[in-house]
Amino acid sequence: MSAKKAKTRKSPQPASKTRRLARIAAVAAATLAIGLCAVGDWYVHHPSDWLADHKSMLTAPLEYFGDRTAFLTDAFGWTGHDAVYETDDPAPEGQVFFAGAPRRTGAPAPTDITILKRGEFAIGWSPSLKRPVWAAYHVPRDARFDVGKRPGFTKDRSVASSPAPASYAGSRYDRGHMVPNHAIATRFGPEEQRKTFLMTNIAPQSPALNRGPWREMELRIADLWTAKYGEIWVIVGALPNTDSSAHEVIAAAKVDVPGHYYMVAVAQTADGVRALAVLMPQTIGRWDFPARKIVTIEELERMSGLDFFPEMPTFLQRPLKADRPTRLWPIRFRDLLKLILLRFT
Repeated sequence: MSAKKAKTRKSPQPASKTRRLARIAAVAAATLAIGLCAVGDWYVHHPSDWLADHKSMLTAPLEYFGDRTAFLTDAFGWTGHDAVYETDDPAPEGQVFFAGAPRRTGAPAPTDITILKRGEFAIGWSPSLKRPVWAAYHVPRDARFDVGKRPGFTKDRSVASSPAPASYAGSRYDRGHMVPNHAIATRFGPEEQRKTFLMTNIAPQSPALNRGPWREMELRIADLWTAKYGEIWVIVGALPNTDSSAHEVIAAAKVDVPGHYYMVAVAQTADGVRALAVLMPQTIGRWDFPARKIVTIEELERMSGLDFFPEMPTFLQRPLKADRPTRLWPIRFRDLLKLILLRFT
C-alpha cells in the first residue's frame, strides 16, 4: 500500500512543472509588455524627423505600445510637455478670434480669400477652390444646449461660388465640417448649429480622417479641454495637395480636394497662453493617434502661407509658435472614461 501511495504522490509532478513554466512565461510576457510600454512611451514623444532617422525592427512594437501608453500618461500630465507662455494681457473672452484673423503671407494660400462672418465663427472662403481655406471658432466652457436633431446640408445662397449639397455624391469624400456641429450646437444653440451645415463650411475629407482623428480632436476640445482650461479658440484649415500627380478636384462642382488638414487650439489660464497644432493627411488611418501629428505653429505657417494670431505681442508670439509640444493637452482625472470612449464611439 505504501508503494501505491508513493506512486500516487509522484503523478502530479508533470502538471506542477507545466504550471511553473506557464507562470515563468506569463511573468516574462508581462515584463516584456511593461518594458515595451515604458520604452515605447519614451520613443513616441520624439519629433517625427527623429523617429524617421531611428527606424528599426523594433519600431512597430515600440509605436504600438508607446502610442497606447502615451494616450493615458499624457492625459494625466505624467509625460510630455505643452507649449505654455506667461502673459499679462487678458483673454479675448466671447470673441471668435484669439489674436486676429489669419493673414495671407504668400503661397500656397490663394489670393481670393474672403472672410465670411457667421456670428460665433468665421470662414476664410476661396471662390476659386470652392472650399474654405481656414475657419475660426471659439468654444466657451459651459455647454448650454442639447445637440438636437442633425440639420441637413444646404447651399449657401449668400455666396455665388457655394457648391450644392449633392456635389460630393460619388466622390469618395465626406462633407467634412470645418467648424464642428457639436461644439457650436452645444454652446450657441440650433440657429448657430444650422450655419455649420452651410456648404461654405464644408470641405472634402476622407472618411477615415473625418470620422477618426479629426473627430477625436473636435470632441477633445468641446467635451474635455474646455472643462479644464475654459474657453478655447480654434483655427482649422486645409492645405492643397503638393503632389500634382495626386491632385484631385470633385468634378461635379470643381471643388479642390486638400492634401492635409490642420487644427490650431489656444487657451489662456492662470499659467499663461497654451497652443497646440496638429497636421493630418487625407491618408491618415481611422484609428491613428492625433498626438503623432503635432507640429509647430511656425511650421504650419510656412506650409500654409498664413500668419496665425497676427495681433499677438511679439514677445509671446515667437516662442509660442516655435515650441513643439510633445503631447495633447492633459485632461481632468474624472474625464478618463470619456477620453477612452472617444476612441471607440
